[in-house]
Parts: sequence; structure tokens; C-alpha cells
Amino acid sequence: MTVAPSTSGFSAFALEPFPQLQPGDDLPNVITDVLALTGTTLLDGDVVVVASKAVSFAENRWVDLTSINPSAEALELSARTGKPAEVVQLVLDESVAHFVAGERGPIIAQHRLGHELTSAGVDRDGPDGAWLLPSDPDASAHSLRDAIAKATGATIAVVIADSDGRADRRGATCISIGAAGIAPLRITEHGGKRQEETFTDMIAAAAGIILGQRGRGVPAAVLRGIGYISSEAGVASMLHHAPAQ
Repeated sequence: MTVAPSTSGFSAFALEPFPQLQPGDDLPNVITDVLALTGTTLLDGDVVVVASKAVSFAENRWVDLTSINPSAEALELSARTGKPAEVVQLVLDESVAHFVAGERGPIIAQHRLGHELTSAGVDRDGPDGAWLLPSDPDASAHSLRDAIAKATGATIAVVIADSDGRADRRGATCISIGAAGIAPLRITEHGGKRQEETFTDMIAAAAGIILGQRGRGVPAAVLRGIGYISSEAGVASMLHHAPAQ
């Protein structure tokens, strides 16, 4: 694997004001409209980081919780963790394995896409609904990258970021679940040592300072000045577990 170009500094900014997304919106068009309205020009090498929730909106990944019939296992996990049984059932449906990381959670699940995520990435939406992750985040990233590049003429990369907790601590951070145009792993060398780094996770976390979690709600940011190797491998290529068939 080639050693990645070094980065001594970079800038980051939100794409805002950003309109309230509606299910089925054409996300690339919305992003390019924001670029035009704000007078923002993308440059070659920019990395556009998009919140997974925005992609789920565009792909209509909403589930009606009233249509979910919880299993006995979901009811038991609901009683233990305090999560609604219908949401727990979605977590079970979206995952291939799970464990409870404390007396009352969170539920850490190995998503069928291969990611290990809090609640399998299921995001509750009020009392009657929930959002699932994009069905193929790498493919979504490729579609976004191609459409935005075509509209702007810039050679860019796209990273899809998702908020996630950790089993050993409180709070949430951001990780990458999809990528296009950028190698998800970076090799660095110093003092004769080589290190393999989850590079797109670092990019997602950096953008997460801008994107925020629940309160801010800005779904897209641009990172500029980062050295990276162009790649179409996607985030799935660095996962230990291949997507379940």
C-alpha cells in the first residue's frame, strides 16, 4: 500500500444554510444548489462529508414502527435497556450479532453491512418511526461523488459519516460508513515505523465537529487541503466482516 501524502493543515466549513430535507429529495441537486446559493466553489481535492441521515432521507429509509412486531428477544432486550421493543426489533433485523455494553445498554451490534455500531445505526424518529442506514453506503458515496463532480467540474471525494458511540465510554463520535474517491486506509511512516490508519474515520470525525449530532443538524461539510490517495475501494474494503448476503 502506498504511503499517503502528508497533511500539515486543512480547513473545514459547513455547507449552510442547508434546507430541511424531505424523503426522496435529490441530494446531489440539493448540495449543488447550496453551493450556488452561497457562492461556494469546490476545488480539486476537496472532501465533501455528508451525514448518513441525509442519505437515508434521500433513499427513503424510513420505517413505520407500528408495522413492527417485536419478538420475544426484542421484548427482553427492551425491558433490559429501556428502548422501545419495536426499535430493538429493527436493531435485531439489521444486525447479525449484538451485545449489551452495560447493565442497561447501549446495544452494540454488528450490522449486516459489516460495521459494528450502536443500535445497528437505527435512529428513532419520534414515537412512530425510525431511520435505517443507507442500504449500500459506498454505492451512495459513489453516486454522490459522480453527480457533484459532474455538476461542479471539480475532482472531489465523498465520505458518508455516521454518529456512533463506543462500548467503553459515554457520548458519540463520527465514523465513516461509505466513501468514494479516497482510500479509506492511510499508511504513515516515521522513524522506520509504518502505521495503518482508518483515514476516512479521521475525516468523518473532523467533519463531525461541524456537523454536530442532534442539536446543530448541518448535514454536509467540506474539508480542504487534506492529502490523500484517490481510490474507489470504499469503506467496506477495510472491514473485518464482509457484508452479509
